[in-house]
Amino acid sequence: MQKIKSSLSLTIFAGILSILPAKAADKILLTYGPLGFSLPVASLEAYAKNGTVDSDLSFYLNNLSSKDRETFKEVLTKKIPLDPVMTSRFLNSAIGERFMSNIGSLMTIEGNINGKYAIRGAIVQAAFEPQGFTLLGFFKKFPTNIQFQGEKLLGFSKGVSLITQATDLLVDKMHQWTADESSLVKPPVDFAAMPDLRRPGKYQFTKEIWQLNDSARNRQLYVILYKPIVTTEQKIPVIVFSHGFASKPEDFQGQAQHAASYGFLVALPQHPGSDYQYAKDTLEGYHRNTFDVNEFINRPLDLSYVLDELGRRNQSQFAGKLNLDSVGAFGHSFGGYTVFALAGARIDFDYLSEQCSKDYGMFDNALLLECRALELPRKDYNFRDKRVVAVMALNPVNRAIYGEKGINEVNIPVLIGSGSYDPATPPIFEQIKTFTWLKEPIKYLVLAEGQAHVDFSKMDAGLTSAVESMANVKLPDPADLHNYFYALSTAFSQVYLSQNKDYLPYLNASYAQYLSKGDKFKLGFISAASSEKLSQQIESFKAANNIQR
Repeated sequence: MQKIKSSLSLTIFAGILSILPAKAADKILLTYGPLGFSLPVASLEAYAKNGTVDSDLSFYLNNLSSKDRETFKEVLTKKIPLDPVMTSRFLNSAIGERFMSNIGSLMTIEGNINGKYAIRGAIVQAAFEPQGFTLLGFFKKFPTNIQFQGEKLLGFSKGVSLITQATDLLVDKMHQWTADESSLVKPPVDFAAMPDLRRPGKYQFTKEIWQLNDSARNRQLYVILYKPIVTTEQKIPVIVFSHGFASKPEDFQGQAQHAASYGFLVALPQHPGSDYQYAKDTLEGYHRNTFDVNEFINRPLDLSYVLDELGRRNQSQFAGKLNLDSVGAFGHSFGGYTVFALAGARIDFDYLSEQCSKDYGMFDNALLLECRALELPRKDYNFRDKRVVAVMALNPVNRAIYGEKGINEVNIPVLIGSGSYDPATPPIFEQIKTFTWLKEPIKYLVLAEGQAHVDFSKMDAGLTSAVESMANVKLPDPADLHNYFYALSTAFSQVYLSQNKDYLPYLNASYAQYLSKGDKFKLGFISAASSEKLSQQIESFKAANNIQR
């Protein structure tokens, strides 16, 4: 667990790490209280070029094995493909600026001044070099002496260690509580003799794409619809699905097709101010930031507008069959924020401001997105849509922006999905607290071991193998993860949208055990019955580790 978190963090840092005047750093400094150590950059360059270990460098390398020395040389000279222009644009965005500020608190310039601007300039200049970005090139392009804050680095290391411990403990406890809840099911359910919800349902479906224009907001978007072919007069339940930041509706067509095969109409709207195209345009120089801050407002309004449009077309295109009084809202990541808003969650600006100013904020990457909401006018935003009667949020971004007070406003059934390898919305920061804060008695928390926020296999054919190679771990089969959530979302939708209680046995810890039986990566599943245990475990861990928050 610790290896993959460290490797993913290094990968993100290398891929994300204005140009400043080109005076090279002479020394790398390490300070710890009154103590100070230094190393000339020239010593690193000589070692990288021909293996020379001078008197300055020998102090640091004497205790390393020959293998570790060779690894160190490789780290200094490893070429990392960074587009300098796109990297510069990202690092100058609001998210990039906050990320650089976090790094700059650990790596300062002399005088203990945050090094974010110097770091950004050195990264971009090093990326412009013919050989591409290297760590040695970064040190050589640094415009002044680099000062590593030893005490803060040790604090950072301790923080990473605590996060790893907490996540591992969470996984273990989820196994235990899943088993505890499963043992209460009497008599045991024979899921092998029941319909397999991982497989498609009985309905055929069609696909349509609508181009919509909300004239009230001057907002154009498209929506992909999957329509089940229902020949009876039965009502058709509706699900709206909100994609994540820098994503697109097409990324969730598999989920939509599966739901449509069980008789649900699924609408997948585009969020044009925070989708893949907007982020891509930012890197190409068309926008200042990777998403429009007004997306915190527009995203929930997009879903409500789509429901309005379905209502307008219900008679003419659906023969009045759509059930728009009992809608499900599902979302991933930023989409998790979106569907919680429709469920009634309110932005708590005071809590968000407090969280965004904490030193430990650098450990929760979700804050890079959430803290931008502080740019909004401070008022009471209420996006509750009474047509929405249940929400499912996968890897949601929502803890800091809503806080306990905002989450307490939700009073409809909720299923929260999380992943133990998620570096973007770490479960111990985001989903776990959200689950314990929910006062709604019908709530479920699902923890998929090894799930890492996104499906790497869909992003790049070689990305999964690259991550596995760097982290020295094996990621779960994406098909297994999809099947877990396809099955559970089907049961959740049938019970709380279609009011079909025959599916209640599936919404149980014993079904999660059945789904992941024999798999290396297990599926944890708890209900409100285990919520207090989870809260107590959080407090116990904080007390044991002297965590004062």
